[in-house]
Amino acid sequence: MSEIEHFMPLLMQREEEGALAPLLSHGRVHFLWIKHSNLYLVATTLKNANASLVYSFLYKTVEVFSEYFKELEEESIRDNFVIVYELLDELMDFGFPQTTDSKILQEYITQQGNKLETGKSRVPPTVTNAVSWRSEGIKYKKNEVFIDVIESVNLLVNANGSVLLSEIVGTIKLKVFLSGMPELRLGLNDRVLFELTGLSGSKNKSVELEDVKFHQCVRLSRFDNDRTISFIPPDGDFELMSYRLSTQVKPLIWIESVIEKFSHSRVEIMVKAKGQFKKQSVANGVEISVPVPSDADSPRFKTSVGSAKYVPEKNIVIWSIKSFPGGKEYLMRAHFGLPSVEKEEEEGRPPIGVKFEIPYFTVSGIQVRYMKIIEKSGYQALPWVRYITQSGDYQLRTS
Repeated sequence: MSEIEHFMPLLMQREEEGALAPLLSHGRVHFLWIKHSNLYLVATTLKNANASLVYSFLYKTVEVFSEYFKELEEESIRDNFVIVYELLDELMDFGFPQTTDSKILQEYITQQGNKLETGKSRVPPTVTNAVSWRSEGIKYKKNEVFIDVIESVNLLVNANGSVLLSEIVGTIKLKVFLSGMPELRLGLNDRVLFELTGLSGSKNKSVELEDVKFHQCVRLSRFDNDRTISFIPPDGDFELMSYRLSTQVKPLIWIESVIEKFSHSRVEIMVKAKGQFKKQSVANGVEISVPVPSDADSPRFKTSVGSAKYVPEKNIVIWSIKSFPGGKEYLMRAHFGLPSVEKEEEEGRPPIGVKFEIPYFTVSGIQVRYMKIIEKSGYQALPWVRYITQSGDYQLRTS
């Protein structure tokens, strides 16, 4: 138990040496650690343990504690010592992860510690069940499933206008309000599936998914065998799967900027933004962050649409456009005074960042072809699908 006392001095020593790593060793003991706000979560092992498993467990612990205490920080640990002990007792046994699903844990570890003493501390059957993520006997008047397909676009364009990095990171999130123990099957326009079933052709647009990760409820053997995504879902919200596509994406919002300096006393920045997506689509909540010299002052703006505001603590101008239809082009001009004469910042100008969200649209062309819902009582259920494309790490460097 006293081994943990070596952790902080070791961490600080490595930090000073500039040799800090996610795994620190002291004698025969290995510390695998993560930092969350002002807390360190540290796992210790004497063995050559599976590091991926240990880190997954640490992040899962953060997730469970955050579900219970809303904010996971030093204060919430101090205020909830009893629950922390009870949760750790259920999360792990003899160094092996056990029940890590917060919805199931909340069935028998309640916020008020004293509730456990009423003789009702019977473990729910879910914990010993093959389907440990869903309780039995769930009932809804209206059976529905909401499917969100969310794609984030990561983009980096250099000063010459060449795309250096372009990828799509997608997630499929579900909100499940279904009675009983339903079996769900999700069909996507997955290229491998189309090739297996002979659907591939010019008419059927398909998408090649890479790095697919699934929620534990998905039957991986079925997916490996015939690409069927079949599962008994948890109740409520969860992320069913994520995927990546490293395809060249045409930048959805293209930015050009020109900077003019006048006799060291003022600077003028002109930014042109163009929506390079379909005319029928609209990008909402567009924010374009334009870097400005750190010694700039007395800003004046002129925009053809939206509003601009100077954020001096970040040395940027944020140009906000509520709705940006495809094919449109907008301009923003910013004038600044430059008090200092000799300050040269041409070397490392930060890139222009863009935030946006385009509903009813996926940049990859992924589609939910069907969602079959089978339950032994035979009820009819409605699946609803929504598509959203948003900016991930979206940056354009300027000349």
